Amino acid sequence: MPRQAAAEGRQTYLIEHYRPGSDVEELTRSVSRVREAVVEMEGMGKAVHYVRSTIVPADESILCVFEAASEELVREAYVRARIPFERISTAIAE
Repeated sequence: MPRQAAAEGRQTYLIEHYRPGSDVEELTRSVSRVREAVVEMEGMGKAVHYVRSTIVPADESILCVFEAASEELVREAYVRARIPFERISTAIAE
């Protein structure tokens, strides 16, 4: 976990999305919606931060990394964005 996130009491989370039949443009739109939801939540003082995403076109998938005070805050971002995901895992960033 990055030192700053640890100092703020945040964990790093990896979120996996699998979207069979989606093209890169659709996957990119999904990432943008989640990012916008996080920006809105940060503006409300919620301890969640979007770090980055990796789109894997051949697998029609997205891997997103967040730092947040809880898994529930990451889930809330996805509910706000109306984007389904398959799995959230606590991760260690080096």
